[in-house]
Amino acid sequence: MNEMAQPAAGLHGFQWFLTDEDLANRPSIYAPGLFAGKRFLITGGGTGMGRAMTFLLARLGAKVMIAGRREEVLADAQEAVKRLTGQHIEYMPMSIRDPDQVDMLLDRVFGEWGGLDTLVNNAGGQFPQNAVDFSRKGWNSVIDLNLNGTWWMMQGAAQRWRDHDQPGNVISIVAHVERGMPQAAHTCAARAGVIYLSRTVATEWAPLGIRVNCIAPGAIASEGLSKYPEHATARFRNVNPQRRMGNGWDIAEGVAYLSADSGNFITGEVLTIDGGMQMWGTVWPAGVPEHFNVV
Repeated sequence: MNEMAQPAAGLHGFQWFLTDEDLANRPSIYAPGLFAGKRFLITGGGTGMGRAMTFLLARLGAKVMIAGRREEVLADAQEAVKRLTGQHIEYMPMSIRDPDQVDMLLDRVFGEWGGLDTLVNNAGGQFPQNAVDFSRKGWNSVIDLNLNGTWWMMQGAAQRWRDHDQPGNVISIVAHVERGMPQAAHTCAARAGVIYLSRTVATEWAPLGIRVNCIAPGAIASEGLSKYPEHATARFRNVNPQRRMGNGWDIAEGVAYLSADSGNFITGEVLTIDGGMQMWGTVWPAGVPEHFNVV
């Protein structure tokens, strides 16, 4: 059962996201040792949904490398996983916006591990704002991170899988964009790009033994909600017909599903984990405009 808001220090006076202790002890449907010998690279693996993936995959026996811009966050995740699960993970500070840093990361992974089984493109970000007010710098920043950075990672991994004559698996965290994303048009454009890139190269790269899929989360309780105004996040539990928020564990188990043998006949797909929000509900991360605020 998903965790709901609890009175504790955290976002707007509540701890909405799973703690490290939760991530270390939360039951999983997957068997211990499922990913023994498997190698995972997770961008943005130190916080939020990425941190949940890191804990779950490490608990299931995988070798895990996490990457992100802030070394202190990555080091904290490494320490927490070791302290609470006894598993060791690797980390490397870098920015996926920089193709040279992407190459350094992938060269390290393939050099030290001899290959890679699954790349999880989890790094990304955006800010809530009406599209008419986007600055050019703000637009370019979100597109460069969410679309270009994800592509550098996808292409770089695929090139190395091809050159090493190894199969591969790409999972990119996106969003469900079919109905658009009011007050997040920049990330909607970028995530749609990633989805259709993935569907295209899923066909191109199939002869190389590379599967390519996406996961589209709905309203997920995580540290990232601190970027949104309180009056907007207060209604996030009511933006899907289940009338609750998901959490990082929901997304982490989706990653496990697509990475295990359960996903070996799935490619070019978007796994939507959103409590039904794609059918009913709109987030409005900057708050509902008066024009739409009707009973």
